[in-house]
Amino acid sequence: MSETNTDYCAALVRGFDRDRYIADLFAPAELRGALFALHAFNIEVARVREAISNPMAGEVRLQWWSDALIGEARGDVRANPVAGALLEAVERHHLPRETFFALLDARIFDLYDDPMPSVNDLEGYAGETSSALIRLAGIILTGTADRRSADAAGHAGVAYAVTGLLRAFPFHARRGQCYVPLDILAAHGLGRDDAVSGTATPALRAALGDLRALALKHYERALASLAGTDPALLPAFLPLVLVPGDLKRMERAHDPFTEVPAMPPMMRIWRLWRGAGALRRAL
Repeated sequence: MSETNTDYCAALVRGFDRDRYIADLFAPAELRGALFALHAFNIEVARVREAISNPMAGEVRLQWWSDALIGEARGDVRANPVAGALLEAVERHHLPRETFFALLDARIFDLYDDPMPSVNDLEGYAGETSSALIRLAGIILTGTADRRSADAAGHAGVAYAVTGLLRAFPFHARRGQCYVPLDILAAHGLGRDDAVSGTATPALRAALGDLRALALKHYERALASLAGTDPALLPAFLPLVLVPGDLKRMERAHDPFTEVPAMPPMMRIWRLWRGAGALRRAL
């Protein structure tokens, strides 16, 4: 049996973004293909830096995705299984292309070693990337995007993205990337070089503690905003339930430059399953 675009996207998400893959399985079967396409696209653009030799090559690759979305890319775009599945999802569910363009613009930051200037910039970056994915998934699941769910997506995306950046802090530090906002670092007498130095200090731990507090604040606001929204949104927001546990595990870590051991896959799946029940009650 030949592999379909949906099969390809599902395998990609299962391999590189297990949290969202499990969450997508909570969606009605007829909508999962579009969700897999959306999240496979996110994997492709989030991993651009790992696939290129210099930032300009990365910008060219991100531009290809923009061109694909507006029909100006060279060649048979739909021969790319992720692009083919994504364009089908965009057309079938009337997903706003401008949201994808903003996401691609935000991802340019990943290609360079410039530090994150401020908390506001970090929230904006997370909003254009992580929050955008939740908003787009919500449109797939419900056919609309109301103000209340958009507010919840904004906070949920920041909480989930910041938690993910904290998990990846050791990896980013080794290659000279600094997602810890400079204003948070400055409040503790630190600069960019301290965040990528490989030397753990009380001041750096305090700065990362501030970042965890930021993620937790947005997590709590997301839950508050979700009250009374459409229960069909559950798969879009489900990965959010992992945030508190991940933050606690990182808080207990002694050396921020050492990766926190990954939670066993079955434990993570169980937490998502248990979290789904709690999230249904919150909706």
